[in-house]
Parts: sequence; C-alpha cells; structure tokens
Amino acid sequence: MRYLITGGAGFIGSHLSERLLHQGESVTVLDDLSTGSLQNIEFLKEKANFRYIVDSVLNRPLLAELISDCDVIFHLAAAVGVKLIVESPVHTIETNVRGTEIVLQYANRANKKVLLTSTSEVYGKSTDIPFEEDGDLVLGPTVKGRWSYACSKAIDEFLALAYWKEKQLPVVIVRLFNTAGPRQTGRYGMVLPTFVRQALHRQPITVYGDGTQSRCFTHVADVVGALIKLSDHPGAVGQVFNVGSEELVAIAELAALVKRMTNSPSEIRYIPYEEAYEAGFEDMARRVPDLRRIRDLIDYQPTRSLRIIVQDVIDYFQHAESL
Repeated sequence: MRYLITGGAGFIGSHLSERLLHQGESVTVLDDLSTGSLQNIEFLKEKANFRYIVDSVLNRPLLAELISDCDVIFHLAAAVGVKLIVESPVHTIETNVRGTEIVLQYANRANKKVLLTSTSEVYGKSTDIPFEEDGDLVLGPTVKGRWSYACSKAIDEFLALAYWKEKQLPVVIVRLFNTAGPRQTGRYGMVLPTFVRQALHRQPITVYGDGTQSRCFTHVADVVGALIKLSDHPGAVGQVFNVGSEELVAIAELAALVKRMTNSPSEIRYIPYEEAYEAGFEDMARRVPDLRRIRDLIDYQPTRSLRIIVQDVIDYFQHAESL
C-alpha cells in the first residue's frame, strides 16, 4: 500500500510513518515544518519506501500529484497546541479549514480514502461524560479565540462527512484524546513534555489554573495502531471514532507524578489561566472518551498505562539531552 501522510514530520505523523514502513508499506510525508521537525523523521530517510517533501497542503498542484500516487491519505496536518491557537488564531483557522478542504477536494477527484484526525477539543464545554461520538458539541463564544481550534476541526468533520454522504468519498474521522509519548515537545503548550522538561532541568513545574482539570493520556503507539486499523477496516468509513484512554488523571496529580518519577527537587507552581494565555481563557474540567464504538469495531484497548507513558517521555528527553 502507498500512504500519504500530511503533517508526517510531526509527533504523531512520524510514529505513524515508522509503523507503516515497519509493516512494509510505502510512505510519502508532506510537511511544511511549521510544527513538525525533520529530526523526527531523520532516521527514516534511508528507507527505500520512504520519501518526504517539505511543502504545504495548500500547494494544490503538488497535493494533486501526491494524492494521485497514493492509496490512502492520513490527513494529520493542522495547527495544534493551545499556545499556538491562542497566539495565532488566523493561522489556526486557515490551516485547518483550508488545508482539509483542499485535501478532500483532490481525494474526491481521485477517489482515495482519507483518514482525518480531529480532536477531543470539539466536545468543548460539554459535561456529558464520557464523551460519545454522537453527543452534542458545546463551544464557547466567538469572541474567545480559544474556541477557534475546536470550531475549525468541527468544520473539518462536517466537510469530510459531507463528502462521504454526497459524493461517497470514503472518509474516516478520529478524535484524539491527549496523545503523548517520545518526540512530543512542549513548544505549543503540550503539558506532559513540558512537565518532564521542567522537572529534569530542576525548574518550577508550571500547572495552569488550579490543577483540578483532568485528562486521559494515550500512548502514541496505541494511537498509531488504532489509526492504521481504522484506515483498513471497511466498517469505519463514514464514521467518527474516539481514540484515547479511560485512565483519568488531574493535571496537579500528573505534575506530582512527574516530579516523583524524575526525582526532581522542582517546586510545583500554579499559574492563573489569564497569565498563561489570555484574559477570560476557559478550560474543560474533564475530558473522558467513550470507547465503545472503536472497541466494538476493531477490539481497541490501550496497552500502556499512564506511568509507562510518563517514563517513555522521561527516557526520550534524557536520551536527547545526552547526545
């Protein structure tokens, strides 16, 4: 099989590329390196079935050519991270909506399957826990830029499903819940690598808000396995799937766990949201996926606990800093 991965030099995309190549598939990565890094795929460059192109999904002629040469598209290219979203809302909306529109347009012309990665952010302020794929989405007001990411990804989903219903383009949508693991950086506000880096450098571990907000972290290896299985399964077409873990942890507890596992003397420091991001910033108290749909279809079950995830991130940073 020939796979095109947009955003393939990013954290998840690089792991997906590695897994597919290990399975003997052919992989082409398209990435503009706005949030990805060539360092993530450096070790793949010598593989015969791998190629990478530094360019944007907004390059229509290039994208049309790449799509015509592949069998399946993993569309991961997106503006990600709360920090980037708050600071660059125009970039967020244009990248997510326009990029997805172009990918779907050319995929439809060539009738190629598309797996679109969305996000648990689309559930917004919903309190109907656990989040079911068919549940209501509850977003905040348009005057708060924080919700632009969730809204842009919801539009991506609407557009993908419209292509499926109206034009029978085979699409699969996955909503990712706090994926973490090696190669993830804290550049754009990702919490776990930020905590680990701070702890290893003996800096204050900065918890935004009061730390009672809770999340379910999923190892990138479990996520990648789910993405590949869903892309292969005919029963996944035209559906939305949560991909995540049900192991819930408060962010303050996560900070304490990182502090213990790194044997760090760092203090845990709490920073108000308005100081960390912007005045009036809103966060979700809990984010837990309902996994029944994906479990029923592909027998999905996360295999790595939170402690394993944290240890893998610690090992990654320690190895990177020893080079």
